[in-house]
Amino acid sequence: MMRRLLAVLLCVLPVAASASNAQMQAVAGFEIDRTEVSVGQFRRFAQATALVTAAEREGGLVYEAGWVRKPGWTWRTPYGKPATDDEPAVHLAFDEAAAYCRWADKRLPTDAEWVEAAYVEHRRAPPAPFVTGKRYRYPVGDTPQGANCLGECGAVNPVEHGAALWRGAGHARVGTTRPGVNGLYDMGANVWEWVDTDDGGQRRTRGGSWWYGESQMRESHLASKPPAFGAIYIGFRCVR
Repeated sequence: MMRRLLAVLLCVLPVAASASNAQMQAVAGFEIDRTEVSVGQFRRFAQATALVTAAEREGGLVYEAGWVRKPGWTWRTPYGKPATDDEPAVHLAFDEAAAYCRWADKRLPTDAEWVEAAYVEHRRAPPAPFVTGKRYRYPVGDTPQGANCLGECGAVNPVEHGAALWRGAGHARVGTTRPGVNGLYDMGANVWEWVDTDDGGQRRTRGGSWWYGESQMRESHLASKPPAFGAIYIGFRCVR
């Protein structure tokens, strides 16, 4: 019986390790999550640590001709209704995102790491039209087509959340838009992503979101937010 159990474990463990590795992409001395951290992933962290986020206590930040706190708009219910596990986790402050990454034995990327992964193709044999070593204008390639941005990115199917938003249509499910540079999803648009780089007491965010057009997706566009700013259009991913 013990011998049979050992054989089963030997078969299962490599598969689990492979599945974990498949969720990350090697870039240049580090690995980065292929997708933004999802509601399902963050749920496991919150359950394991009994975390109650600031948005759960005070309401999530939403823009309605000015930023307002919306009670009941949290990472669990980003638009006031329960999210599915494959939506990006939003309404999270910088420290809450960083805590998840530490729990997962990872960390938030620096600005330099995020930029390298988003704009420079590092795969040895990437699928067309990507070219090894090339620096791209957008995280999705030479054009913004295929990202979930406002206006210039083409047709993307955002989540049908049923909420009336002042601008844009909301986020798409993780891993459902067109894969971009280094095979990564949503480095451009969908939701902004926290990076671990101080910017005058604020923390930098990268990539733009569904709220904005293509210009916020460019490498030259710099944006930062107060660390406690857990808003409807900010998510994150981790590196190791």
